[in-house]
Amino acid sequence: MCDEKHEQRINVKFLVKLKKTPTECYKLLKEAYGENSLSRARVFEWYKRFSEGRESTEDDQRPGRPVSVSTPQTVTKINQTYYLTVLATLRERVRKKRSELWKNKSWILHQDNAPAHNALSVKRYLAARGTPVLEHAPNSPDLAPCDFFLFPKIKSALKGTRFESMEEVKQKSAELLNALTKEDFQHCFDQWKKRMERCVARGGEYIEGEHSIVE
Repeated sequence: MCDEKHEQRINVKFLVKLKKTPTECYKLLKEAYGENSLSRARVFEWYKRFSEGRESTEDDQRPGRPVSVSTPQTVTKINQTYYLTVLATLRERVRKKRSELWKNKSWILHQDNAPAHNALSVKRYLAARGTPVLEHAPNSPDLAPCDFFLFPKIKSALKGTRFESMEEVKQKSAELLNALTKEDFQHCFDQWKKRMERCVARGGEYIEGEHSIVE
């Protein structure tokens, strides 16, 4: 089985690919694993190895060749760590690009109820930094911008197209994402606000049939 230390080495490798610094890697692992996180020295050691091209995440000091298995728990941990990097990037973007919101703390984070979003490490991260969070109504994909706007928009554009490989799918999806304009996101935000208001007016009731693509 993939133990917790192995999970963390996998996370370090992932964070290296995201071009995070050794210190950022250590802080994120500390957020996700608490007292069970790898030491600073070990994180820096593995960071150096992966930066130099190492692929294996197995610990050389362990005798034999252990078998590693990906489990739902492992994937959840990796998703948590990745989401912490997303939050760190988001906070930095708000600080730099919307300084007035950052200074008076008038911005609010809205996220859906995905497991990584509700992870204890994520909640602690946000609480420690005083980031206000707008609670998402349970079982409400009609309120999540990715569900009512982004995913349907990409799916509609890809429909009927035959791809030869997964790389082609990724490339085309990236092109569609990069083609989105400020007006697209503004329209999405306006729709999100209207959906929230209708949800409140209906006492949290699911808005049936309103999760279709936003034109």
